Amino acid sequence: MDPVIDATVRTALALLLLGAAAHKIRDPARFRATVADYRLLPPLLVTVGAAILVLSEVAIAVALAVARTYGLAWAAALLGLYAAAIAVNLARGRRHLDCGCTGPALRRPISGWLVLRNLLLVAIALADLAPVAMRPLVWIDRLTVVAATAAFAACWMAADRLLATALGIARLREAA
Repeated sequence: MDPVIDATVRTALALLLLGAAAHKIRDPARFRATVADYRLLPPLLVTVGAAILVLSEVAIAVALAVARTYGLAWAAALLGLYAAAIAVNLARGRRHLDCGCTGPALRRPISGWLVLRNLLLVAIALADLAPVAMRPLVWIDRLTVVAATAAFAACWMAADRLLATALGIARLREAA
């Protein structure tokens, strides 16, 4: 794998995880309530579990920068855990739950799309575990990583907004 692709994937995943952690840190009570709503942990472990998830997101983001293999493996594991938690609750018929991924500004019910999205991210992280070709990175490579990461972030935010809009339109249609 080309080192530019590897650096772009790791940077984009780190940015995604740091953004997710920031949402949760801004409103820890809401995130604890979201973790409790999933009903996957005993009530006594919800506060600790919520804190571990936030710390894990930050630690994995750092690991993606300094310990490539561990960072990618742990990112895949955490994103897989999120996909599994959503899938379990969808199987239980609990579609009303907030995914916990958009922060306090926007409530997003869980859906099959979120499971697929997380599984796609797992696949990307695992694919990036392929050996990286050794070559020096030049200035254009660094510029490419920054531009590609910005493009991925913009596409991610656009897709996120489209999903939120689609869910809002679906709710309006149901109410009509």
